[in-house]
Amino acid sequence: MTVVIGFEGSANKIGIGIIRDGEVLSNPRRTYITPPGQGFMPSDTARHHRAVILTVLKEALDQAGLKPEDIDCVAYTKGPGMGAPLVTTALVARTVAQLWGKPLLGVNHCIGHIEMGRLITKANNPTVLYVSGGNTQVIAYSERRYRIFGETIDIAVGNCLDRFARVIKISNDPSPGYNIEQMAKKGSQYVELPYTVKGMDVSFSGILSYIEEAAHKMLSSGQCTAEDLCFSLQETLFSMLVEITERAMAHCGSQEVLIVGGVGCNLRLQEMMEVMCKERGAKLFATDERFCIDNGAMIAQAGWEMFRSGQVTQLEESWITQRLIPFYCVFFFHKHYNKAWK
Repeated sequence: MTVVIGFEGSANKIGIGIIRDGEVLSNPRRTYITPPGQGFMPSDTARHHRAVILTVLKEALDQAGLKPEDIDCVAYTKGPGMGAPLVTTALVARTVAQLWGKPLLGVNHCIGHIEMGRLITKANNPTVLYVSGGNTQVIAYSERRYRIFGETIDIAVGNCLDRFARVIKISNDPSPGYNIEQMAKKGSQYVELPYTVKGMDVSFSGILSYIEEAAHKMLSSGQCTAEDLCFSLQETLFSMLVEITERAMAHCGSQEVLIVGGVGCNLRLQEMMEVMCKERGAKLFATDERFCIDNGAMIAQAGWEMFRSGQVTQLEESWITQRLIPFYCVFFFHKHYNKAWK
């Protein structure tokens, strides 16, 4: 049996998870939450991670009932993400690996989301919609690489939602996206917003600029409510995502969709994607907030796959990068999972 511990800290979540041969033994995390109307700065986020990471590490070991000598490999997020939090997490992972005398593995954050989704849902060969605060991509696997079929050409869908939340001062606790989702359920009036799909790609900057400019005017004039704006924004953004996902499915000949990333636990997005999948005779796979939102277990799972295939990261190569796309990662471990598109 192979046991891998994973350290994730690319944004405002710090999580440490332990995986043993596909079983999640523990997965504690902490979230850095700022006041309404504010985002999170890299330096402040890194300071938060430094303050709690050792506590989270102890929790992970205690919940799993393991000791350092039981761990076979230490995995950490190499990127993409915010520089300062990534460095903080990587430094602790390097230190732990050296203190425990264990091999180290740098993991692509995006691949961590996908591998965790595949583990939990048992999806075989899906078209993947990866949606989070920093990424929006439609991905499929072929020839030992994850290939990007479509993506945002400007900002991520989660970033669009977060920035809208700041405009109308929606709480960041537990997350702005979750609170927008709850408010949207009470919305009854659809406000038409810019809809921008360019082939396989999407653009969210125009809709954000429009709603930033118009929100307060609409609310103060009584034209609509904050709940109506949340509803309208979700419907528009998610319709764009469903459209490009369906287009990628047609290109790949895929009959499975897997939604991963923090925005992926939005039930309205899952509901809209489910409608499209049923119309195509396809199947939707998604997880809840335990595994959609950034967590250590997803890094441990991707690290487990990589370690079992013989990969390790030498100490001198254990750097981090804020920019790292799935295409640059070659995976030798998906023997059966290599015919995503023709």
